[in-house]
Amino acid sequence: MSNAMKIIVMAEHEDGLITSATRKTVNCASQISSEVDLLILGNNTDLEEQAIQIDSVSNVLVVQDETFNQQLSAIMAPIISDLTSGYDCLLLPSTTFGRDLAPRVSVLKDVCQITDIMEVLSPRVFKRPIYAGNAIETIEVPDGQMIVATVRPASFKEVGTSNQASLSSLEMPNIDLPNHTRFLGVSSEKTERPDLQVASIVISGGRGVGSAENFEILYQLADKLGASVGASRAAVDAGYVSNDMQVGQTGKIISPDLYFAFGISGAIQHVAGIKDSGTIVAINKDPDAPIFEIADIGIVADLFEFIPEFLAKLD
Repeated sequence: MSNAMKIIVMAEHEDGLITSATRKTVNCASQISSEVDLLILGNNTDLEEQAIQIDSVSNVLVVQDETFNQQLSAIMAPIISDLTSGYDCLLLPSTTFGRDLAPRVSVLKDVCQITDIMEVLSPRVFKRPIYAGNAIETIEVPDGQMIVATVRPASFKEVGTSNQASLSSLEMPNIDLPNHTRFLGVSSEKTERPDLQVASIVISGGRGVGSAENFEILYQLADKLGASVGASRAAVDAGYVSNDMQVGQTGKIISPDLYFAFGISGAIQHVAGIKDSGTIVAINKDPDAPIFEIADIGIVADLFEFIPEFLAKLD
């Protein structure tokens, strides 16, 4: 571990809460340097109290401004670029938030972005997945070049929240901000289920579920188990569910403690998104389905017979 590198993590927050993915990114950062700063752009003082409690964080830097009521990456990127001058490394979680911001910041910094860090070998050497997770690439960043990278949340544990880091309030940088982007609104489906990327139990369905209506039985099971619901790309492409539920290399990469795959064949793109799960349970009526090759528990059964029986046993 290097003590010399100056490293800062860009905090992601939603609905007034700092996300789990941010705390996992801090874990990655702490393996690069013993001094980790955390940057927050927001308009909510509650974020400050949460941030200073995050373990491994030395300093919390906060800019409070109504500009950040809507977190538009086109507006935030030049601000982040300015505030992170003098740092050797900027890390962001590899979520929708981080994947939108990191390329913009890296362009402003005139460096190549590293995506999906999954392991730190040394302060400037990292591993990342390529080819839908079927190969692992080792990347070394030259000395003197700033690192701008996203961190794969599924590869790191959350740090704790028993810290008392220092807190500094910063002024908005005096820079010209782009005016080509404006906020129109947010449209999202409200659900009481856990967020897919942080849920400890995930129930996913594939093309074998058969229709959007048939997904209802998966929702029933998920609500019984306190689980989130995901889907394979095939199910999303078929119109059974919305694309924000897609799990896999081109969707969300997750690592729940328990993952149920119903009617999912096991394409490599899907497997790349779930292989860090604690226990994978596959239910498929095709005994030759590739999903059984990576499942910890494989059950050859019709999901429409299995789930009602399972629900009955849970009552």
